Amino acid sequence: MIRAGIIGATGYAGAELVRILSGHPDAEISAVGSVSYEGKPLSGAYPAYYRLCDKICENEKDVIKKSDIVFAALPSGLSQKIAQECFCAGKFFIDMGADFRFKRENDYRRWYHGKFIFPELHEKAAYGLPELFRENIKGSRLVANPGCYATAVSLALAPALESGLISPDGIIADCSSGVTGSGRKITQNTHFPELNESMTAYKAGCHRHTPEMEQTLSTVSGKETHITFVPHLIPVSRGILATCYAKLKPGVTMEQLRNAYEKRYGREFFIRLLPDGCTADIKNVRLSNFCDISLHIDSHTKTLIAVSAIDNMVKGAAGQAMQNMNLMLGLDEKAGLTSLPPAF
Repeated sequence: MIRAGIIGATGYAGAELVRILSGHPDAEISAVGSVSYEGKPLSGAYPAYYRLCDKICENEKDVIKKSDIVFAALPSGLSQKIAQECFCAGKFFIDMGADFRFKRENDYRRWYHGKFIFPELHEKAAYGLPELFRENIKGSRLVANPGCYATAVSLALAPALESGLISPDGIIADCSSGVTGSGRKITQNTHFPELNESMTAYKAGCHRHTPEMEQTLSTVSGKETHITFVPHLIPVSRGILATCYAKLKPGVTMEQLRNAYEKRYGREFFIRLLPDGCTADIKNVRLSNFCDISLHIDSHTKTLIAVSAIDNMVKGAAGQAMQNMNLMLGLDEKAGLTSLPPAF
């Protein structure tokens, strides 16, 4: 069995990774790490895991020693030194934060106010969006797990850009996310009286996932691509709905769009291209690693409307991390991730 360790196991993404990894046929959780709960059982932070995962939370060095692959479910800025330690020890490493997502250090400096501590390590990192960059992930020892919004938006738009069916300029991504995307630490806007019966935009035009989306879409299209991104917080626990708008090239039809998406995603298990007339809905992907995509055309303005739905804690975080682990270690890519979404 592959020994998998999780640093930051008491955050939402880390706890979700514990839940999903517990059902993996070829891996076992070797150790869990947490600063705030060190020396205490994980089930003390999450009673749902009582008698199912009562592992004692340890420090990061002990987690690394006991593991073949290490997941860091930490805030941005905390993973680079851990990654270096894992790399020197011959361990595989998946960063669920943003430390290794950018090709250009200037982007990381501008949006995350950090620097590349080990530049050579960044050159070795693969960007872990399997449906677009699978071959880069296979066999890599260091993978940057994408952001949740970046996953939903990139998957919604990539085939249309790749095929040259839409303009790379003037793209708008209007996204709504469940509150788990804000992390476990409460803030005023995630406080129940503020969040309940509410919907609000935040970080409009200045969200940190914007350059990540632009980097991915520019790579796919082969042209510099810019995007206007506005996220919204909605009163649900999990899920992201990304409604993306892009100008169609002259004469582009729905048939051409569907052919492009079928060509790119037709064999992808975790992407479900919905039939005409259906619209992606977060309730249909809840607790799963699926991304549902629906395509629509506004014939009046010649605009593509691509809608994607993911569970931000699974395909947007822990599930995608495990999908990357499977690819890195030569396992069945779907291993441990084939559970059906709940029907209601």
